[in-house]
Amino acid sequence: MDDWILSERPEAPEEACGVFGVYAPDEQVSRLIYFGLHALQHRGQESAGIAVADGHTMTLRKELGLVPQVFKEGDLDTLEGHIGIGHTRYSTTGSSSSWENAQPMLSSIGPNTIALAHNGNLVNTVELRDKLKGVGIRFRSTTDSEVMVTLINHFTQKHHAIRGGIREAMKLITGAYAVVMMSEEALYAFRDPNGVRPLVLGTLPAGAGWVIASETCALDIVGAEFVRDVAPGELIKISSAGIESEQAVEPGRTALCIFEFVYFARPDSSMYDCTLYEARQKMGAAIARSAPADADLVIGVPDSGTPAATGFAQASGIPYGEGLAKNRYVGRTFISPSQMLRQQGIKLKLNPMKHMLAGKRIVVVDDSIVRGNTTRKLVALLREAGATEVHMRITSPPVAWPCFYGIDTDTQEQLIGAMKTVDEIRDHIGADTLAYLSVEDMVAATGAPAESYCLACFTGDYPVEIPDSVRQGKMALESGVSC
Repeated sequence: MDDWILSERPEAPEEACGVFGVYAPDEQVSRLIYFGLHALQHRGQESAGIAVADGHTMTLRKELGLVPQVFKEGDLDTLEGHIGIGHTRYSTTGSSSSWENAQPMLSSIGPNTIALAHNGNLVNTVELRDKLKGVGIRFRSTTDSEVMVTLINHFTQKHHAIRGGIREAMKLITGAYAVVMMSEEALYAFRDPNGVRPLVLGTLPAGAGWVIASETCALDIVGAEFVRDVAPGELIKISSAGIESEQAVEPGRTALCIFEFVYFARPDSSMYDCTLYEARQKMGAAIARSAPADADLVIGVPDSGTPAATGFAQASGIPYGEGLAKNRYVGRTFISPSQMLRQQGIKLKLNPMKHMLAGKRIVVVDDSIVRGNTTRKLVALLREAGATEVHMRITSPPVAWPCFYGIDTDTQEQLIGAMKTVDEIRDHIGADTLAYLSVEDMVAATGAPAESYCLACFTGDYPVEIPDSVRQGKMALESGVSC
C-alpha cells in the first residue's frame, strides 16, 4: 500500500454518536441534556443538538460544532419542556459538513411530530430509503437516521400509535442502532437485536424522572442512578403513565462492540459490571506478560492508553511516567495551519515531555493502530525528544476488517493491519519492537465471554450480514439527495 493512503485519515477509529434522553416533569430538562452531552462529547465532535417538548409543542436546536459551541445560556432558556433528547455526532453515514445531517432528526407526517437521535449505522439504508421515496416521501438529509425516523412515522400513521410504528420499523431495519426518540408527550428508547451499541437506563434522584444514555458516565454527571442496560431488541416508553417496556423484536446473539472497552467509552463508564478503567488496566498487564520489553519507562498515549500503561508498568515492574502532554481543549479545529506551522510540525493534541524521555528506552502503550499515520508521527516525535528506543505495545489485535456498524473504517484498504504484517507495520511506524494483544487476552480483560461481543474488525465474523451496497462506503447516499 502507498504511504499516502495511510496518512489521509485519522489514526484512531471514530465513533458514530452519543445519545441522551430525559423525562423529568419538574426539572430543567435542556440543562440536564446539555451536561449529559458534555459527558458524551468524546463520542462525536462534528455536531450537537437538543430537542424538547412540553406536552404540546416541540422545539429543536442543532448546529455543527462542539456542545459548548452550539449551546449558550440563552439557547437553553428557550428550550422549555419536561421531555427531551440530545445528540453529539460523528458521521459514518452522510456528510459531516451538512446542517441537515445533524441530529436530532425531526419527522412530521400527519398529526405526529417525532424527534430521533441515533448511535450506530444501518446496513439496509438504501433499500429502505428507496421504498419510502417510492411512496412519495422526500428526504432532506443523507443519513440513515432520517430514514429511520421517517419509516417510524410512516408506520405510526398506519397503526395510529407511535409504539406500533417503532415496532414495525424495528422489524425492517437492519444493523446497529441505539436510539432515543420523543413525541410531544413521551420519551422512547430502543436498541437493535444484537445490542451492538450501548444504551443504559437510569433514574434521577428522589424519583424526579428517567434518563437514557449511551454510557453510565452521562448518568453520573446529572446525578442519575444506573438501573440497567436497555436490552437488545427492547422498546421502552416513558410518559405520565410511567415506564413501559416490551420486547419489540426477538433478540439475536449479543454482540456489543468490543472497541467500547478498548477505546470508545470513557474510563469512568461501566459495561457488563466492569469499569472501562479496570478492563484497560488488565489489557495492559496482559500484554506486559505476553510481550515483555527491556526498557526504562512506560508511557501511555492519552487518554485511553493511560490505564493500560499503568497496568503494563505494574505487571512488568518498569516505572510508569507521563511522557506525553495532551491539550484537552483543542477539540476539532477547522483552521488550517500556515506553511510555517506545518513545517514546524504543529502539535495540536500531543506534545512529548523531553525531560522525561531523553536518553531512555520507552514502552509506549496505545489502544490500537488503524491506519498507521499518527503512530508513525508519534514514534518520530518521541525519538526527536531523545528516546533511544521506542517499543510499541497495542492493547488490541490488528484491525484487519472494516466496520459497518458505526465505526469509520469502511474499506479494508484503509487498514494497515489488513495490508501489512506485524513486522512490516513495525518498520512503517519506525518502532524498535511492536506487539499486539491477542483476541483471547483482550476479551478476558473485560470479564465477559467472547460470545458477548462483536469482534468483526479483528476476525471478519460479522454478526449482521452486510449487503454489497453498504460496502461502497459511507457516502453512498450523497449522489441521490432530494429536498
